[in-house]
Amino acid sequence: QVQLVESGGGLVQAGGSLRVSCAVSGRTFSVYDIAWFRTSPRKDREFVGSIAWNSGRTYYAESLKGRFTISGDNARNTVWLQMNSLKSEDTAVYYCATRFGAEDGYGYWGQGTQVTVSS
Repeated sequence: QVQLVESGGGLVQAGGSLRVSCAVSGRTFSVYDIAWFRTSPRKDREFVGSIAWNSGRTYYAESLKGRFTISGDNARNTVWLQMNSLKSEDTAVYYCATRFGAEDGYGYWGQGTQVTVSS
């Protein structure tokens, strides 16, 4: 089992920045990658990006490249999502999720953290 807890969400003005965190605990030795997703009333669940747990290699949704950055610290079992130049359409609940293999679905999810961007 793996537990994920997001934190750091809040209210930010358009054009501003915010960093949200994902604390990972439990079977961290089995983690393949940590992904960020977001959901909003206007959109179904959307993949934001991911980071490979061991290599640190990152992947991003094409539309978010350049504004969002994912980083991680295995020693602290924490992954961060840095969001810059925020827009009102970035308003969403942000979730981190994990899986144990590249072919697996994301079976472990955090509770989510609300990010609201005011225009």
